[in-house]
Amino acid sequence: MRVTHLLYLHGFRSSPQSTKARQVAARVRERNPKVTWWCPQLPPSPKLAMQAVTQGIAQWPAAMAVIGSSLGGFYATYLAQLKDCKAVLLNPAVHPARDLGKYIGEQTAWHNPDEHFFFEPRFVEELRALECGLLVHPEKILAIVAKGDEVLDWREMTARYPGAAIKLLEGGDHALSDFDRHIDDVFAFLELA
Repeated sequence: MRVTHLLYLHGFRSSPQSTKARQVAARVRERNPKVTWWCPQLPPSPKLAMQAVTQGIAQWPAAMAVIGSSLGGFYATYLAQLKDCKAVLLNPAVHPARDLGKYIGEQTAWHNPDEHFFFEPRFVEELRALECGLLVHPEKILAIVAKGDEVLDWREMTARYPGAAIKLLEGGDHALSDFDRHIDDVFAFLELA
């Protein structure tokens, strides 16, 4: 089934202004102008983030796909299970309830340091509520994982997605600074190449 609707979910402290989100948006505009594209600014509350996203895609057809980076990859995993759709995960967070507990308190937005938000203790429980077990359709998942990720452990990321297509990169970083070298693989997996 050809993808007609594409959702991009950014990571913790990130935004639709992330380099990867902008690269995907430009690629959709240039090569797939008929594809519906949406990259919302996600609120800090995981519960509210998923409510907003599920409401935003409620009328989308089955021919949708999601790309998620870091925490967005965790959310994308949840949505791929919920909507039974393809997902591309870019250095996905696999244990955010564990890992983000140390970020409780005031945070700054990555792309706008003047913008502040408060990461509340209850958000950790909201993350736990979104955890899903084994993938129902691992063949619908592509994970691009950098061994050089300075934030997340590549071994945990690859172990989380048994049966999925995994592109394991030697070196690299959490931001996938060389994403332009992998974007063709993303679009090929989504059959939007």
